[in-house]
Amino acid sequence: MSFRSMNRGYLLRQSALAVALTMGMAGGAFGQSTTGGIFGQAEAGETVTVSNTTGLTRQVAVDSKGRYSVGNLPLGTYTVSLQKGGTTVDTRKEVNLTVGSNTEVSFASAANASSLSAVTVTANSLPSIDVSGVDSRTVITSQQLARLPLARSAEAIALLAPGVVAGSSLFNGLGPSGGNVISFGGSSVTENAYYINGFNTTDPLSGFGGITLPYGAIDQQEILSGGYGAAYGRSDGGVISQVGKRGTNEWHFGGQIQWTPDDLKSDQKNYFYVKKDGSQGKIYRFNNDSKSSTTTYNAYVGGPLIKDKLFFFAAVEAEHVAGKSVGPVGAPQDTHTTWSNPKWYGKLDWNITDSNIFELTTASNKSSYRGTLHSFDYSTRKDGPFSSYDTSTKNGADLYSGKFTSYITDDLTVSALYGKMKGTYYSETPGFDTSSVHLFQPDQQNPATNGGSIITNGQAISTVGLPSHKSTNTNLRLDVTYKLGSHTLTAGMDNQDVKNIDGGTQFPATGPGYAWEYTNFGDPNGYIVGGPGTAPGTADWHNFPWVGNTGATPGGGTGYYVAKYRYHDNATVRVSQRAQYLQDDWQINDRWLVKLGLRNDQFTNYNAGGVPYLRLTKPQWAPRIGFSWDVNGDSSFKVYGNAGRYYLALPTSVALRAAGSSLYTREYYTYTGIDANGIPTGLSPIANSIGPGAPFSANGEYGQPRDPKLSAAQGLKSEYQDEYILGFDKKLGDSWVYGAKATFRNLRNAIDDISDKSSIINKMNSMGIDPSTFDPSAIPGSILINPGKNQTFTIAKIGGGYYSVPMDWKKDFGFDQGLKRKYYSLDLFLEHPFDGKWYGKIDYLWSHNFGNSEGQVKSDTGQTDVSATSDWDFAPLMVSSNGDLSNDRRHQIKAYGSYQIAPEWMVSGNLAIASGSPRSCLGLYGPNGVDPYGYGTSYHFCNGQAVAPGFARNPWTYLLSLSAEYRPEWADKKLGFNVMVYNVFNSQETTQTYAHYNVSYLRPYSSQTPRYIRLGVNYDF
Repeated sequence: MSFRSMNRGYLLRQSALAVALTMGMAGGAFGQSTTGGIFGQAEAGETVTVSNTTGLTRQVAVDSKGRYSVGNLPLGTYTVSLQKGGTTVDTRKEVNLTVGSNTEVSFASAANASSLSAVTVTANSLPSIDVSGVDSRTVITSQQLARLPLARSAEAIALLAPGVVAGSSLFNGLGPSGGNVISFGGSSVTENAYYINGFNTTDPLSGFGGITLPYGAIDQQEILSGGYGAAYGRSDGGVISQVGKRGTNEWHFGGQIQWTPDDLKSDQKNYFYVKKDGSQGKIYRFNNDSKSSTTTYNAYVGGPLIKDKLFFFAAVEAEHVAGKSVGPVGAPQDTHTTWSNPKWYGKLDWNITDSNIFELTTASNKSSYRGTLHSFDYSTRKDGPFSSYDTSTKNGADLYSGKFTSYITDDLTVSALYGKMKGTYYSETPGFDTSSVHLFQPDQQNPATNGGSIITNGQAISTVGLPSHKSTNTNLRLDVTYKLGSHTLTAGMDNQDVKNIDGGTQFPATGPGYAWEYTNFGDPNGYIVGGPGTAPGTADWHNFPWVGNTGATPGGGTGYYVAKYRYHDNATVRVSQRAQYLQDDWQINDRWLVKLGLRNDQFTNYNAGGVPYLRLTKPQWAPRIGFSWDVNGDSSFKVYGNAGRYYLALPTSVALRAAGSSLYTREYYTYTGIDANGIPTGLSPIANSIGPGAPFSANGEYGQPRDPKLSAAQGLKSEYQDEYILGFDKKLGDSWVYGAKATFRNLRNAIDDISDKSSIINKMNSMGIDPSTFDPSAIPGSILINPGKNQTFTIAKIGGGYYSVPMDWKKDFGFDQGLKRKYYSLDLFLEHPFDGKWYGKIDYLWSHNFGNSEGQVKSDTGQTDVSATSDWDFAPLMVSSNGDLSNDRRHQIKAYGSYQIAPEWMVSGNLAIASGSPRSCLGLYGPNGVDPYGYGTSYHFCNGQAVAPGFARNPWTYLLSLSAEYRPEWADKKLGFNVMVYNVFNSQETTQTYAHYNVSYLRPYSSQTPRYIRLGVNYDF
């Protein structure tokens, strides 16, 4: 089809920045964009035509200053031609667009070109710097993905970007696609956003990742580390935005098979306990036999349904993983696992008229798991017979979205997107043993009762999800762009509704409904929870929650006890998110561009009864301002900066405990024996404030419905972060680009929960409130707050009405510090863009991520309760908490590239070096090692000494991966054979250690993935 000519009605100035701005605003070059643009120089008065293989053709006149621009172009490969007097005199072929960016294509003057019959040049020279960009952006194209040795995931691609690090392995597999998690710029792993073709696919439950495209369907992946405009928000970490491939006027199809055999995998190192002197102790987990093989099948097809009018593209991916995993000595089982992970993607592009385009996207991620449990003998290191089935799961999400774009006039563009993503989360346990009870921490059994050997059973199941669990995520956004002189104004709305249906977990309904949890408390004379000297002020400690000492109970003379643990948190809840924005991209003069934006977000969280428990609907203004200085006026040197505020909504999972009917209790006992199934015998109840042996909840979660007015402190504010960026990009000769960028991030406000209702009661007593007028047990044990702020709490009166209780953060709660999370970084890079022969980039980043709050989750212990971590529950938990945060990596070096060593051979490499992650040591509180609030070894003390996070570090990690591809000429290079060696030197440094100061302290949680070899063959026609 042929788009109408777009003859600009104003003069373009003599600067690449001016041209890029003029074009970019028509193209909407914002974060999560799906388009790009072309601009350049030519002789005034002539015509430039751009066209791609879909028949899309646009013509523009070169203005009187010798500038032209063409915007809002779908991604693809373009031919750009210069016409003089209706005759093509110069052509640039194979011009590839980058999402959200502008590509310069300039011509010699028409006077010179006219002496040539017709010039055709392949556009493989060094691209100009995109002087219209002011954000932190890395774009990886499908061509690069085909060359680079990477694990096949969106997160593995994102790790190429500076400042992106792998998150804690304790969170891996929790998202809708079951992948690994990553951290951007010191933020927690749940603070990121995922997009497919402009639709927000972020995990609607807790924010652990999002659904992504089949690897072979990715046209470009945009990784935004910050600085994006007002059109987008809901992330104070980073953004992974994928743009899928689309059909063209030529039919193409192909397929690929990749195989990672377990025989070509190195043994994973075993994990051992660590003795107090730091030496290696007994084995904890035998990992040598934990291996799997992976086979992946891919296929695609794309082409015209109606030439120049209607185009189709579809891709499927089927991944099959089979292997086994040996459990720790406390659960000596070998689990034989089978995973099936299919993905598919479809794209329909309809050029309705010259001025109207419609795009339909559909995508799906599914993951199913089956496992069988076999006994494992740690003395012989051999499998035993089948014992039971593991819990099978079937999770996934399906996405459907439509986007309509209308070029109403040369200056006015309107686009609208609407879509829905539906998720399913199903689990079942075939042959579930209803008579067997799950055991937590069997390695903390009293050795005097188990004969010195850990006693376990075959019950691997603790809690399970509801089989009817589903989710829906609806997106609606509208964007209007209008060009007014030197200003390009964009306004719009960005709405999202998420519903979590039958969410949460519970013990299997057909089982005993509880688990046994063993603990070595250490001090038989210390109270397990509360006790003398732990009440606030001069209050009597007997009037607050407490659990007695083990030494006063038969069998507890050495500090060992066991708890009968019960838990469930099921509900149907939803979150409504609304936003409006206005952006002005102002071309001040030839070389200066300023971007001014303002966004307003509103969030409303609803409980199981459909009643709002959190309304954050007052204006939440998020200003964004950026600038770009085209220093030389020729796109060879750019200085840029950005400052912005970014708000983050609470996901749906927060309501399951903060506004639901959760149950979270323990019954405490000493014991004198353990039977052959690991069940404690000779039980004696330990006294507590409820009654000996009665269910006790430190958080007051006894399964009762919550009054939504009590769920949060009055006047709660959303989490938000301020960010500042300053940098430059500069050409170095004709073949290189280098640059530097400084970034500062400051988490200004967060939402978490507090459990210190004892201090609230003490304040009410000091206010003279009659204790007979309120029920202390009705005060929630978990209330949402803004850490570090003085807040007022709503407390229900008996018989109706409420009290307002103002609480001073330091005087009443006893905290000695407020919220703190800061991130500084300096990034230096050197890049050689692909010139038809080779591509390379090296990046060094120094950064420091420090404070007392990681964010929405807690990596050092793997706590997944989003915005309900243990951090701010009680003041003693935060003593000595200020230090290096879990996602801090002080030094990072990343280098990757590819080299065409011969016409048929391509080799590539990927190197990642990083300093180690911080360690934490969490023990009992204070010099005397007490546990005033029943949190066990969760205080920042070790052996009576205060220990801040980051007091020590895990080792540096080194990872080199290499790959090679052979495309023979005899197959017209349509057939390819490839091999990848991941982790060539088989580096297996420990990446995270156990933080609790007990028998498991410092044993590895995780280590680097061992070396493996992936073989592949593909055919493209």
